[in-house]
Amino acid sequence: MSTPVTTGAVPMSQFVGLAGVAQEPDPDMADLAEVIRTLLAVEMGHDTRVRLGGNLFDVVITGAGLQARSVLAVMDAVQGGCGPVIEDPERGWLYWLVPPGTSRRWDPHTHAVCLGHPHTITLPPLDRTAPPRPYWLRPSASDRLVPTRPLREALTQLPPEPTPHAALTTQLGGVT
Repeated sequence: MSTPVTTGAVPMSQFVGLAGVAQEPDPDMADLAEVIRTLLAVEMGHDTRVRLGGNLFDVVITGAGLQARSVLAVMDAVQGGCGPVIEDPERGWLYWLVPPGTSRRWDPHTHAVCLGHPHTITLPPLDRTAPPRPYWLRPSASDRLVPTRPLREALTQLPPEPTPHAALTTQLGGVT
């Protein structure tokens, strides 16, 4: 036996019509989907190009020499294990992944350059932890980035060579 429609009830087809035209997806959702696809590609073992800035991270680029190793030791002590750092042995650079928006606040530094939007970086697969190609010197962890203030202080006290400034004007390597 069917239930009669009571007075004032709106059939489903009318209710859907009253809802109006479907809205476009929120632009943040498209960005989130791209971020998820990118991070899954890195996790699956692929080199993956990622936009800097946004909600992920910016990057501080320094030389990868002996002084940079000292900076890394300082950051290990500050953080109880440094946040994510990529070494590019071919170029002799370290890429320190720092909080998004850092590039907008980064004052010029004689031994480091900070890049954010609109640049990109190629992230190595999460399981690549040794050369010859760019690799995770300090693996990426979902719960941390390299804190800007202590990094800047360490870079000032222990300035890594070579400085990246001249090279960045001619080539950006994994960063564009």
